[in-house]
Amino acid sequence: MIEAGGEMTESAMTESGSLTVGLPGEDDWALWRDFVAMRRELDRAVEQRLQQDAGLSTPEFEVLRSLSLAQGHRLRAGALADSLGWEKSRISHQVSRMTTRGLVERADCSIDARGTWVVLSARGADALARAACGYTEVLSRLFFDALEPADKRAIRTAASRVARSIGPTPPPTTAATTPPTSPSTTETSTATA
Repeated sequence: MIEAGGEMTESAMTESGSLTVGLPGEDDWALWRDFVAMRRELDRAVEQRLQQDAGLSTPEFEVLRSLSLAQGHRLRAGALADSLGWEKSRISHQVSRMTTRGLVERADCSIDARGTWVVLSARGADALARAACGYTEVLSRLFFDALEPADKRAIRTAASRVARSIGPTPPPTTAATTPPTSPSTTETSTATA
């Protein structure tokens, strides 16, 4: 059977007429819709705040945060892509746009003549500093503060279980799991020099 929304329910039959196993039920689909709606609204609130405070998109913020946490505030493009869980082509396009805006810089890599570093610029560090407090405030107010300690434990457990069921993926770097920091201009100037 297919619901009006196009979702398969647990009563779906195979062509041979036998009941398929493991299809989501109506409660599962309701959970999925609620999860997707929650994530969409959180993403929208974060994006609006980043735009308001620093004129950044969420992907720009994620790149700046990853660079701010890296040693010397710089990473090779491949390592930056890995830290964000992105494809290399996506990071290449994102870095090009951010270089044009002056948020990051490219620097030659003395270790590998074919490679370049993606470096947090002073302008990027300033934008990250302007965005970090609002980003944290939105997540605290709309997500963390809305949950009881037991809810947080349950969500963390469920998230780990789902991640394990998806299969092996490279472990996230600290950049993906650490709250944003605001590097000082002095540190950034040293890193880009």
